[in-house]
Amino acid sequence: MKRPEIKNSTILVTGGAGFIGSHLVDALQNAGAKQVIIIDNMFLGNEDNIALALKQGAIFYRDDAEFKTSLDYIFNNHKIDIVFNCATKALNYSFLNPANAFTTNVLVIENLLELQRAKKFQTLCHFSTSEVYGTAVYEPMDEKHPIHPTTTYAAGKAAADLMLKSYVRMFALDAFIVRPFNNYGPRQNHKGFLAGVIPITLHRIFSGLSPEIHGTGQQSRDFILVTDTVKAILDVYPLLAPAESVNISTDGQIKIEDLIMQLVKLSGYTGEILRKPARGSDVLCHIASNEKLKKMVSYNPTSFEKGILITYEWYKKYLTKQD
Repeated sequence: MKRPEIKNSTILVTGGAGFIGSHLVDALQNAGAKQVIIIDNMFLGNEDNIALALKQGAIFYRDDAEFKTSLDYIFNNHKIDIVFNCATKALNYSFLNPANAFTTNVLVIENLLELQRAKKFQTLCHFSTSEVYGTAVYEPMDEKHPIHPTTTYAAGKAAADLMLKSYVRMFALDAFIVRPFNNYGPRQNHKGFLAGVIPITLHRIFSGLSPEIHGTGQQSRDFILVTDTVKAILDVYPLLAPAESVNISTDGQIKIEDLIMQLVKLSGYTGEILRKPARGSDVLCHIASNEKLKKMVSYNPTSFEKGILITYEWYKKYLTKQD
């Protein structure tokens, strides 16, 4: 079965008003998609993220992909070729509602795979997460690294990955997995407990509050600029075999304390940095192997120094505008 090209295809993006999803929507439109359709329950999505996409013809359904009836309505009204599944709930949410953080990841993929099995669309690109690996058993972590989730969010993502692979084997579906590591950049949620470390730190600094370091600050992450992630995914889209997965990362790691200090330096902040207790089940180290990705496509991710400056300037403008 020939995989449909992005250009001239009608594409559904679940979670398309969120951080990564909205950047993907922009890239799909720029790549010549005939129609981009977004479904997002706005749990963390933001209509500001898709304002330009809507002006350029995207269709938005404020609805929930956890409900089969919501997806049925969309598929009954549009002839969709490709689905990119970005729908999820933030990792931190699993500490508030562990059961729902798990089931969201499972129910959405279940609904999509059943629709694909019914031949409602042809190709599924599923967004997994580096969190399925847990703390590194060996470094750098490649695609053969053991799956050892430490949160219910990650467990739900791991279960979704396994479900996809089983449907591919059982029903010969064209579905594959991309596994981004720690994305950062413009549009990431900066509000409350569910915020990412970079935007919440900048939000606190710009609001006159002290930035925080949880635990030792020696936890490391493989941070990747969101636009690099999206480009890599569209580049590997025609190349990955059904049920195959690939890491999307920078092949480097940054300690959280070092990250906070870079943001402090960029902003000129001179106040106190608060130390808070470590978060339970926190992954201690993350560094990915992107050897597979680099063998498949030309891949030159943005340096963290450049990416964090881009991110800082965006939030400085955005958060000032919000005030």
